[in-house]
Amino acid sequence: MAFFTRLRDHLPLYTRIIMYLSLMALIVMMFPREGKFKYEFRKGKPWMHEDMVAPYDFGIYKDDDQIQKEKQSILLGSTPYFQRDTIAEGKKRGSFLNELDKFFPDNTRLTSSEQIFNKIAREEAIAIYDTLFTRGIIENPSGQEKEKGGRTVNLIIGNTVVVYPISHFFTLQSAYQYIKNQASKSSLDGSIQFMKFMEGSLERNIRFNENLTKIDLDEKINAIPKTNGMVQQGERIISRGELITDEKFRILESLKKDYEEKLGLSARFAGVLIGQIILAGISTLVLVFFLYFFRREVFKDHKRSSLILILILLAVGLTSLLLRTRPDLLYIVPICLIPIIMRVFFDSRLALYVHIITIILIGFMAPNGFEFIFQQFIAGIITIFSVVNFQRRSQFVFSAFMIFVVYNLIYIGNLLVQDGNLSHFEIFRVSLYGGNAFLMLLAYPLIYLFEKTFGYITEVTLLEISDTNMPLLRELAKKAPGTFQHSLQVANLAEEVIREIGGNPLLVRAGALYHDIGKIEMPQYFVENQVTGFNPHSELTNEESAAIIVSHVVRGVEKAKKHSIPEQVIDFIRTHHGTRRAEYFYKKSIDEAGGGPVDADVFTYRGPIPFSRETAVLMMCDSVEAASRSINKPDVESISNLVDKIFESQVRDGQFNNSPITLRDIAKANRILKNQLLHIYHLRIEYPR
Repeated sequence: MAFFTRLRDHLPLYTRIIMYLSLMALIVMMFPREGKFKYEFRKGKPWMHEDMVAPYDFGIYKDDDQIQKEKQSILLGSTPYFQRDTIAEGKKRGSFLNELDKFFPDNTRLTSSEQIFNKIAREEAIAIYDTLFTRGIIENPSGQEKEKGGRTVNLIIGNTVVVYPISHFFTLQSAYQYIKNQASKSSLDGSIQFMKFMEGSLERNIRFNENLTKIDLDEKINAIPKTNGMVQQGERIISRGELITDEKFRILESLKKDYEEKLGLSARFAGVLIGQIILAGISTLVLVFFLYFFRREVFKDHKRSSLILILILLAVGLTSLLLRTRPDLLYIVPICLIPIIMRVFFDSRLALYVHIITIILIGFMAPNGFEFIFQQFIAGIITIFSVVNFQRRSQFVFSAFMIFVVYNLIYIGNLLVQDGNLSHFEIFRVSLYGGNAFLMLLAYPLIYLFEKTFGYITEVTLLEISDTNMPLLRELAKKAPGTFQHSLQVANLAEEVIREIGGNPLLVRAGALYHDIGKIEMPQYFVENQVTGFNPHSELTNEESAAIIVSHVVRGVEKAKKHSIPEQVIDFIRTHHGTRRAEYFYKKSIDEAGGGPVDADVFTYRGPIPFSRETAVLMMCDSVEAASRSINKPDVESISNLVDKIFESQVRDGQFNNSPITLRDIAKANRILKNQLLHIYHLRIEYPR
């Protein structure tokens, strides 16, 4: 029983431990099953380590260009496979003979000379036809008809393969010419009808066998030796301070590749695995420490922590998959999506930190780890700079463009450092950077997906719902124009205050615009919408009036949910009156009761009280703006006294007890609101003369 009690009490802690241990375990699983060469080196730079001697015999691997040339040579010199289509050939010959009987009939009604001519012509036509199909008419899968002379093909005959020069076979063009030449030497000469008939009877009967040709090519390509030359054990490879030339670089790369593969397959891999666990564990622990000491609210929030871990796993997992299958496509992975999404959901500092942890983890797997980490680090910083003040979706396009430029500049810089020139510049690498930049545009749908999955709200969404052309705000402006103008004024005041004391200006503006949407249902019962001079509250009891006034909060929440307004914005509707009372009707009820009992609950809002800086600021601004409209002759003193009175009342009622707002923040808000109201009413402080 005690065990389950302890488990229940510490469940959040155990959940976090499991989450971060799972991250570490999954990352270790994604690491390549090989060791890591302990020396760093770059082409064109001096060898900065001790003299390197070959620890064992190993082959010198060919570079990619050399292997590609050998593959191209095999492709150009390949002998394709063909086979005779005897079934189609037999059907075609039967059809030809039937048509030939119609063309040269054996009719007893013909004269003897005509019968003899038809017989001879028929035999000559069959001889021409059989010659063509016996030698074969080859089809043209890849331009063989244009080849001259000695190119050969493999013809499958039964279970054997016979090599023929391609010139042995007819093509359709040469078959037409053969018919024409043979006809000119026979009794068929000059018969245009017969020529057309013969040409229409032709068909390619030597068919290209794509499957066998591909198998043969694959076998030859797979048989290409991956190495060219050997380095013997004990042979000196390079000395300290010696410049790493192209040849030395190829030898060192060969040793690195061979060493890492041997280490991964040997009994020492247990040590490699332990090392990977330590590295992944330290990286995860550093992330945990950062969140615990500097972002405690994120560390304690399972949803936020899960989002961070998912982003890291997606980046590391996708990179690991490409390195196992298509390592040449490494630089198309949009690593900089991580800082963009992190910046949109969190802040720049956390975005940069998570990006650094991510690229370090990937750097353990990526070839040329230093170059990769440096490139991604700079690109990540530029990405964060480009979305620091996120206001428009077009910034995603700008970020993608900046990433493309930075990648290429770093690539060119590395080439110049390594080679001193751009002789090894690859357009393919540039195309990868272009693909990477294009994939950065996935940030927008991914942000939307994460918003819906984790229930967060981003600046993108806040900008969208703060548009006064949104359906709900348009309905408010149409049905309750006074409330709409009040909401706009409150939004301007709240945004000004929150910028000064610190907070999310976009969030508080959105909250201010929607905080009174519950008044849409019965707008005439709220004074700002009464333009005819008639007050419907005069026909109601104080309790009924208070119930209508208080109910606009509940109605607002219901209406906001119906229109899919985010919960973070709905919180402003719930809290903008806190647990205060509808004072006017409450005091009026007390006066009318003449000292008798009054049920205060009828006049009290249900709350909750504000729990963030933004919701607290909205309560201040809403009360001050609404009360300022009741001043008959606003002046500096009346406005100052009004603001002070409202602030003292809210603090005394404990409305800010749950919000992380300080007395200094409240004092700043007080000063800003007084100053803003003076500007709204076009007043100025009179200084002593």
